[in-house]
Amino acid sequence: MRLATYNIHACIGADGRYDPDRVVRVLLELNADVVALQEVEQHAVGDMDLLQFLAAKTGYQAVAGPTLLRDTRDYGNAVLTRLPIVTMQRIDLSLPRREPRGALDVALDWHGQRLQVVATHLGLRPGERRRQVGRLLELLESGSADISVLLGDLNEWLLWGRPLRWLRRHFTATPEPRTYPTRFPLFALDRIWVCPRNALVNIGIHDSPTARAASDHFPLKAELAV
Repeated sequence: MRLATYNIHACIGADGRYDPDRVVRVLLELNADVVALQEVEQHAVGDMDLLQFLAAKTGYQAVAGPTLLRDTRDYGNAVLTRLPIVTMQRIDLSLPRREPRGALDVALDWHGQRLQVVATHLGLRPGERRRQVGRLLELLESGSADISVLLGDLNEWLLWGRPLRWLRRHFTATPEPRTYPTRFPLFALDRIWVCPRNALVNIGIHDSPTARAASDHFPLKAELAV
């Protein structure tokens, strides 16, 4: 099974141009069974909003997880999946006086096994991320899935900060390819963590001409097997 996480930057590419079709092409290149999206802004694309447009063009079922609710366009996370959805809940990770943050906790059926996918986009300040990662680890530790995956834009560039230490302790060490910025990747902001660790076969960035242009983040992709 293929998983991916992709910060689409509201479909504004490295050239500053808004182009949802480029993001569609990247999603088709990835050909993943489950994709976590961040910075999904509900622009209107024809007679659909952006998330509906991406799902319709790629054949996915979409789960919306808006975190910033506005009069014109909502903004936040989403999950695209080809697998049957068992349950879904939205987790509020917001802290006072900071940009609202959240996670989608989606249980999927993978050939009779329960796959827990927690998709998120964490805050910019270290104190925010510590509290948010602590909340997500409580959620993961209380679950009963056969396989659990935490993926998204963790915004964590402090390599030895407490959030990454806690995540490594829970999931064990995982490769950390650099995904940001696409012009010259310096930071491993986007992550995929899998438990049990031996279910993770490989992990790497998706680097293509379209991916370099479509967003300021490269997609991060992984393969799972039992």
